[in-house]
Amino acid sequence: MAWIWTIISMIIFLYLLQELINLAKTKKLPPGPIALPILGHFHLLGKSPHQNLHHLAQKHGPIMSMRFGFVSTVVISTPAGAELVLKTHDLVFAGRARIEASKHLSYDQRNIVFAQYGPYWRNMRKLCTLELLSHIKINQFQPMRRAELGCLVSSLKQAAEKRETVDVSARIAALSGDMTCLMVFGRKYADTDLDEKGFKAVIEETLQVAATPNLGDYFPFMGVIDLQGLTRQMKRLSKTFDEFLERIIDEHLQGNQKKETQDFVDTMMAIMMSGEAGFEFDRRHVKAVLLVISIVLILNLHSIHSQSTFMGYNIALLEAIAPIEFLFPTLDALQLFVVLL
Repeated sequence: MAWIWTIISMIIFLYLLQELINLAKTKKLPPGPIALPILGHFHLLGKSPHQNLHHLAQKHGPIMSMRFGFVSTVVISTPAGAELVLKTHDLVFAGRARIEASKHLSYDQRNIVFAQYGPYWRNMRKLCTLELLSHIKINQFQPMRRAELGCLVSSLKQAAEKRETVDVSARIAALSGDMTCLMVFGRKYADTDLDEKGFKAVIEETLQVAATPNLGDYFPFMGVIDLQGLTRQMKRLSKTFDEFLERIIDEHLQGNQKKETQDFVDTMMAIMMSGEAGFEFDRRHVKAVLLVISIVLILNLHSIHSQSTFMGYNIALLEAIAPIEFLFPTLDALQLFVVLL
């Protein structure tokens, strides 16, 4: 019987705590459905939350307030309302929620994806736009891209002469990955360099963990308990990424050879060591940016290799080589292919 009274006492305590927090954060919110103590409106969501919210909006109006655990939410369900939030008053709603995933998987919200909107986010965006993604910077890698494309053409020509079957989608995905690795990291990396599971498996696990609803985000007192094991999993993934990125940075700092073209890591490390960033910028910020680029890279390669996106590459490639039988005699014959890549 003692444990029953303990649970009841805990529920009453949490309910009173929630009421105190709501009183301290009293705001004028639009009307909405009646909430349950502690749980809020979780009981109104099923397997299709978007449909549940649609039905609730038909009853309570296009703008309604809901509460999920300790998190208050305003639901907008009309195009006009969405335009007001996402366009007209974009700066007012530009903040990012502080969740467990942003803490462990983005170096405590230091990357552009999870960083709070403000001076830091604007400075980071400016740095990435001007120093990493500018037209001049990307054009500096053109000789490298041409050389890698030449290697692909040569390998395809040799395979054709030997009448070997070639998985063109895999070759193009590998080419895109090699080019991006050379631009970002300065060298090519094998699939197992990140972890024995491989880049793709680790990235997919990271995205799955980040997308899984975490009870600790809605009930802060449960974050410490970690009933779902998500925090432990995120910490393990964070350690895997951090060790890999630390190794990349150390390789660049220890390398004495002069490069004709500075890769992204060289550029960011030069800015960090010069102190010219104009805001706090250390190894954590460098790793935060590199982590985002790595995830985007893997997602891009996966979409090229497995989805219908690659059909466009196949069609363009066939159109480019149709007049020249089935071989690739010169690099000039693939100028369209260069543009697509």
